[in-house]
Amino acid sequence: MKINTAILVPCFNEEKTIKKVISDFKKNVPKAKIYVYDNNSTDKTYLIAKKAGAIVRKEETRGKGNVVRRMFSDIEADVYIIIDGDSTYDSSIANKLIKTLHEESLDMIVAKRKAKSSEAYRLGHKFGNRLLSKTVNKMFGNDITDTLSGYRALSKRFVKSFPSLSSGFEIETELTIHALSLKMPVKEIQANYYHRPKGSESKLNTYSDGFKILFLIFKLVRLEKPITFFTFISIVLAIVSIFFGLPIISVYLETGLVPRLPTALLSTGIMILSMLSLATGLILDNVTRGRLEIKRLFYLTIK
Repeated sequence: MKINTAILVPCFNEEKTIKKVISDFKKNVPKAKIYVYDNNSTDKTYLIAKKAGAIVRKEETRGKGNVVRRMFSDIEADVYIIIDGDSTYDSSIANKLIKTLHEESLDMIVAKRKAKSSEAYRLGHKFGNRLLSKTVNKMFGNDITDTLSGYRALSKRFVKSFPSLSSGFEIETELTIHALSLKMPVKEIQANYYHRPKGSESKLNTYSDGFKILFLIFKLVRLEKPITFFTFISIVLAIVSIFFGLPIISVYLETGLVPRLPTALLSTGIMILSMLSLATGLILDNVTRGRLEIKRLFYLTIK
């Protein structure tokens, strides 16, 4: 059976590496179409990629998430392989990803990174990835260990049902959460991860992009798990209310008087907010369940 495969390479200022990425995939997956989307580069990435034989297009709105959204909208294929253009991932396993995705009827395979040197995968990035992966797995119930991997194989129904919201490097986390929230069949396959070639610089900012990813997880938990989100807020508010209210209740039981009336009102107000938060979570949980059912049904209509 012929599998129409598209290799998607989002790029920004990768003139040092893009030619090797394209040639590696041409060698390993000769029948695949290679699409390079230049994200408003200021170097010769566009020209080099075009000369190397890729289908080259432009997305001028800066940000990896914006590029991925455009790619998913434009390109039709049976299997999509998305990979960064920095020549750090192992293209030799591409056929294994395609074959496994097809034979096991999966919707996403994540290439779990195995660093070939200490410089390839810095300790700070590794710790942050592990922390974020554990957070996502705890909230959405899975055991994907490399949530931030930029090398994945995706099915058509995954790509065409993916409502991309993010604009930057948090796109990998959003891809993972989309799969987990719809209970899609997913898998991890280990892949070698290499140090960037000399002259190539990482576009990832450890702290600012890390905070963006954390904020995205926070936002998606609120949207996808409202009962968990608002129940947590309700419990925190209830504890604060009890902290302020217990001394007042104790005095009232002993004397029949209500001292510090403003504090009593504050405690009551916080408890009301706690109950409102719980009620909000229950209501939004029903709304979210209905929305997930619609997303799931749409996902299943795609062959």
